[in-house]
Amino acid sequence: MSNEFPHNRPLAVVVLAAGKGTRMKSDKPKVMHELAGLPMINWLLKSCEALNPDKIIVVTGPDMPELEAAVKPHQTVVQETRDGTGGAVRVAAPLLAGFDGDVLIVLGDAPLMSENTMRNLVAARGDSPLSVLGCLLQNPFGYGRLILNEQGFLHAIVEEKDATPEQKTIQLVNTGVFCVDGAQLSGWLEKLDNNNAQGEFYITQLPEIIGSAHKMVVSVTPDVHETLGCNTRADLATLEGHLQNRLREQFMESGVVMRSPETVHLWHDTQIGEGTFIEPNVIFGPKVKVGKNVTIKGFSHLEGATVKAGAILGPFARLRPDSVIGKDAKIGNFVEIKKSKIGDGSKINHLAYVGDCEMGERVNFSAGAITVNYDGFQKHKTIIGKDVMVGSNVNLVAPLHIDDGAFVAAGSTINEDVPADALSIARDTAKIRKGWAAEFREKMKQAKAKQAKKKA
Repeated sequence: MSNEFPHNRPLAVVVLAAGKGTRMKSDKPKVMHELAGLPMINWLLKSCEALNPDKIIVVTGPDMPELEAAVKPHQTVVQETRDGTGGAVRVAAPLLAGFDGDVLIVLGDAPLMSENTMRNLVAARGDSPLSVLGCLLQNPFGYGRLILNEQGFLHAIVEEKDATPEQKTIQLVNTGVFCVDGAQLSGWLEKLDNNNAQGEFYITQLPEIIGSAHKMVVSVTPDVHETLGCNTRADLATLEGHLQNRLREQFMESGVVMRSPETVHLWHDTQIGEGTFIEPNVIFGPKVKVGKNVTIKGFSHLEGATVKAGAILGPFARLRPDSVIGKDAKIGNFVEIKKSKIGDGSKINHLAYVGDCEMGERVNFSAGAITVNYDGFQKHKTIIGKDVMVGSNVNLVAPLHIDDGAFVAAGSTINEDVPADALSIARDTAKIRKGWAAEFREKMKQAKAKQAKKKA
């Protein structure tokens, strides 16, 4: 593969992803926890793949088949003993044998790292043996500090616990992301030691091994959110918030209007067309495609649905999987659509359920009407033609076919096919018994009086 980096060097990416996620109180590998419906590791891999590297190697922990499947077709290698970031890179080293190029080392639990930031880090290495990604923090407590020499090159990485009071005032911190000379990496890894409180090997020792006589470079990212890691459920929620902001901004830049963007929740594969207007508190689940100039009113929930241009949804509309809403159709408040195709210009304005239905164009499906699609054993289909009027509080008992132009009277329960342009009505004859309600109330009054006497 070719790339666009200086010197036309090949590029390999090593992703450190062996963490168990113990602090997340989960049996899942840490990087398999999802953001906008996609595992963290896959967000990071998207950015890595955009660099067009020669190879991507993912370091996993033992017994993580789910993770190995998620990162295919990329190579994986198992870190049998979790002995630090240096130990993780060591197990990847045999897959880099003979590799003479840039080796980018990234953290699987920092999923928001962008292609641009990684590209800048690789480009920054130039002829240097090492470039390190740093960021500036107002409150750098707990982070390793990047110590620069007078020429602005990296001198050392000093952990918080080892830092002097003066060094602790430094706001330039280590993010854990490195770009290394692949030809020399294996030799440097052999010199790592575990003479620390944790007894582990850390890649932060590389500057010490390389030596400050070499011009090691720091590339600073302006977006600290890209460097955030994930160790707890609270961290996961924080990352979700930042990712949602990023997704919303991308849609708004493409011409989508959001009245209160912070209340709109998106999925990783959501598609929304230009000119669409989204009111507050709208949730997009997986596999939603929305065309141009659609209006989605507040508190609507969409999942697995396709909405064509000019349609109006909500408020409080629910679209379930395999639903297709036609052009200029209207799906109103408290309407649920499931596995149904709604024709262009049709209206289901309020308080209705449509399931397993094919509805033609310009149908008026009134309040309280439903398709009765389940008999307790099987789902059945309702087919409604064009220009049909379905009155209020109608039960359409499937399987059923209502042909073009038919009219179904309000309050009917229909279980026979309706031919074109016919009226179908199925109601009991009304019976009126004069004075019945007054007599009933009197009887109830007398019964209560008798009960009161017995208690006395």
